[in-house]
Amino acid sequence: MADRLILLPGWGLGTAPLQPLTEALRGLDPHLQVQVEPLPVVNSNDPADWLDALDASVPQDAWLGGWSLGGMLATALAARRGGRCRGLLTLASNACFVARDAWPQAMPADTFVGFYQGCEANVDATLKRFAMLCAQGSLDARGLSRQLQAHLLLSDEASALAGLRVLAAIDNRAALRGFAGPQQHLLAEQDALVPAAVSDALVALLPTGEVDVLEGCGHALVLEQADTLAALMLDFIREASDV
Repeated sequence: MADRLILLPGWGLGTAPLQPLTEALRGLDPHLQVQVEPLPVVNSNDPADWLDALDASVPQDAWLGGWSLGGMLATALAARRGGRCRGLLTLASNACFVARDAWPQAMPADTFVGFYQGCEANVDATLKRFAMLCAQGSLDARGLSRQLQAHLLLSDEASALAGLRVLAAIDNRAALRGFAGPQQHLLAEQDALVPAAVSDALVALLPTGEVDVLEGCGHALVLEQADTLAALMLDFIREASDV
């Protein structure tokens, strides 16, 4: 249905960081059914396996959205479903998380390799470091980092590593070009993980839709800018529904 939105969370932090956004969306539009769907528990390196699991569990004919890895999976699922997806909304998500020759506006490959190796050596310490990176660029980075660390999925090494491998493998350039439904992609100006400079490259991929950069926030914009995000997302859904 047009008034249902499914949100997928990012890597390593579970669904809790999306709750303020969910509450903000419901507060602005009580008729909107907002559902946060956990990432699948799939110890596979193949994004297709993750999409199969999501396709089986996520309701059809809804808006799809997500934060970071969740937004990348939502993008791939929207492209797979085509007309069975009402529209796509992503938050701090890139077409490719790790840079490659044809998509340099992403995390450098050597940085990602170092992060992955850190996760292999000590997953709990790496998740804490990840929470700090998410909070970087925030007006209250220390407080936001503590808030995120309270939700870390500690000691789940197999799932954490599988999620990182999938994050590195996803290439959504064709998915973004091929999805004909309405698309909105919201980035953070001070994001330490997904560079805001990718905005022009994303715009060039889209058949229709919009890309906006929120000022004064980092990767954890879903916590820091929940009210602003909710208003932007609902305005976009309403405008798309009126077409």
